[in-house]
Amino acid sequence: MKLIEKKENQIVFTSNIEESLANAIRRYTYEIPILAIDEVEIFKNDSALYDETIAHRLGLIPLKMDGSFDEKTEIKLKLAVKKGGVILSEEIKGQVEPAYKNIPIVSLNTDQELEMIATVKLGKGKEHSKFSPGLVFYRNVPEIKINKECNNCMVCVEVCPRGVLKADNKKIIVEDVYKCDMCGICLEKCKYHQKDAITIAPTNELMITVESFGQIKSKDIIVKAIKELKKDLNEVEKKISK
Repeated sequence: MKLIEKKENQIVFTSNIEESLANAIRRYTYEIPILAIDEVEIFKNDSALYDETIAHRLGLIPLKMDGSFDEKTEIKLKLAVKKGGVILSEEIKGQVEPAYKNIPIVSLNTDQELEMIATVKLGKGKEHSKFSPGLVFYRNVPEIKINKECNNCMVCVEVCPRGVLKADNKKIIVEDVYKCDMCGICLEKCKYHQKDAITIAPTNELMITVESFGQIKSKDIIVKAIKELKKDLNEVEKKISK
């Protein structure tokens, strides 16, 4: 494995694993237990939005999972405001906090009021998207070959939108193959000048991107997904061995 990029809520790495295994891990991110607002009891709503719309918006606000939680976990959150302007997620008070404080919920006029109590519980992404921890996607890392005879032509370098190719002393080199998404623009442009000037083919190496919605860290999404996958595989093994 090789780490390509790491951000606050995203990691990108490469791995030589089968696509079927990568896809299984991706699907098992929806088996990770995640906290989310499940029920909302609204006592007062003077806004222009229906109660159901506000409840739906609250459900999709990612909540931080700093502590330990189980299936019996039931947390109450409160939202009570009486002021004009856009009401943000930072107004939600309780035992858990929103992952982002600037998510807009609703807009109120000066004399309008919004009051409610929300119930938080653990759930899985396969049940509802509000329990999803993030996104996992992957693609094959390409192999780029450049014909030596095309070094005098720099068309491919100029048209590459991601800066994969670079001109070095009238020679075309691959600067960063991991940036290439095989869009094919260089192939389209170069074929008018010389056939097979550049060839791009997928390899067995996968570049995997994990993006967190904020409830848990990106690296934890992969770890927990593999853990859930192993759990089910162990169950299958037990059933077969009987």
